[in-house]
Amino acid sequence: MSCRSLADRIDALLPQTQCTKCGYDGCRPYADAIADGSAPINRCPPGGDEGIAALAALLDAPVLPLDASRGEPGPLLVARIDEAHCIGCTLCIQACPVDAIVGANKHMHTVLADWCTGCDLCVAPCPVDCIQMVPAGRAWGSQDAAISRQRHRSHLARTERLAADNVRLMAPEPTAAPSAPAPAADEARNEDRKRSAIESALARARARRNPTQS
Repeated sequence: MSCRSLADRIDALLPQTQCTKCGYDGCRPYADAIADGSAPINRCPPGGDEGIAALAALLDAPVLPLDASRGEPGPLLVARIDEAHCIGCTLCIQACPVDAIVGANKHMHTVLADWCTGCDLCVAPCPVDCIQMVPAGRAWGSQDAAISRQRHRSHLARTERLAADNVRLMAPEPTAAPSAPAPAADEARNEDRKRSAIESALARARARRNPTQS
């Protein structure tokens, strides 16, 4: 089994909440770290003991107790924005790893509860503390995980495109090479020089013929 295929199988067992509580920037980086042996299997609070047991079975490894420093498992929560106090700063939109918050700058934001993973990454950035995590009233299932995985990939791709666009916009304008003079302009200047030379020669000839005239 290749390391890549092992990481895929580990990723398939993770809940795809993209909460980063494991210490990695999402479920896939955590799966990669488990696959290469640099991270233990007990860092995922949303997966809980059931998730740890599934990973242990896959890897033929001992079951470990959940690392409580990473958080505690519990029922699915979703973010709720107090729309009366939302100032439309967009910071929560930028923080959401699955684009489950919609809105525009200086306009009210709202959470798409069916897409929210309960990661709570939007709570801390809110400058007016108008976001709360509330019970979802349902369990997180495998279909939720599959949708979240795809939405997270789309979010990362969009973020990378925006970053690349910003780099291009901020790049200094290339210095344009001096353009070659137009042939017509060259010809006009040559004609002027010829005319000036002829007029000077005629003036010298007249002066020689009439040396007494000043």
